[in-house]
Amino acid sequence: MGMMLKILLALLVSTSALAQQRFITVASTTSTEQSGLFKHLLPAFEKKAGFQVRVVALGTGQALDMGKRGDADVVFVHAKALEEKFVSEGYGVKRFEVMYNDFVLVGPKSDPAKVGGTKDIVAALAKIKAAQAPFASRGDKSGTHFAELQLWKAAGIDIAKDKGPWYRDTGSGMGPTLNTAAGMNAYALTDRGTWLSFKNRGELLISVEGDKRLFNQYGVILVNPAKHAHVKKDMGQAFIDWIVSPAGQAAIAAYKIGGEQLFFPNAKR
Repeated sequence: MGMMLKILLALLVSTSALAQQRFITVASTTSTEQSGLFKHLLPAFEKKAGFQVRVVALGTGQALDMGKRGDADVVFVHAKALEEKFVSEGYGVKRFEVMYNDFVLVGPKSDPAKVGGTKDIVAALAKIKAAQAPFASRGDKSGTHFAELQLWKAAGIDIAKDKGPWYRDTGSGMGPTLNTAAGMNAYALTDRGTWLSFKNRGELLISVEGDKRLFNQYGVILVNPAKHAHVKKDMGQAFIDWIVSPAGQAAIAAYKIGGEQLFFPNAKR
């Protein structure tokens, strides 16, 4: 093998190794991951951008903590109040709204709290507490857990104080929490996307939906390179720009399970 060919081959190997190293880390939520959204979105983006997006799926609180430590380039989460705090404290550059779906309360067919088919989530939670009907909570500081705690509060219930054996903290993601709920015939708050893609429903069905307090907005934020100089700001911003662009928004709208759209794009342009 000629020297020139050897050099060329070595160059090819090193450039392909470099190409493989080009990636950003996105700290996101179990709902975006477990609903299958990223598997649908990322191939199109990665092909266009020429770098990889590595998603770490955690609860929103943990995803924001990861951003605070500088262990992610972008956070893609769903708890607006926590996201705004993240930006105001200087950890994130700017929050962009991306899409929304909604939360639903699922529960057993037997419906011990008699809340099936109602639209008032706060009244439903009060009835579940009064009946001491089994309830499975994420208990993991995720966006869904944060939303659930706000709803108990709206129902005038201090769940930290008032929870009894009927209330099960799973400390896990949305899928495992739904598995627990199915196993113990419990009520649970879930994002609709994970529910639609969840197969092991047992006797669970949707009990309460359609309350405007169940609205679930997602936002995306570049981690602030002024705090963490190693943040891949150009690639991170390219990902954000795409996700709020007409192409990214159309890709989000196109993601369906069984004909049902899981997320509704609403980036402000």
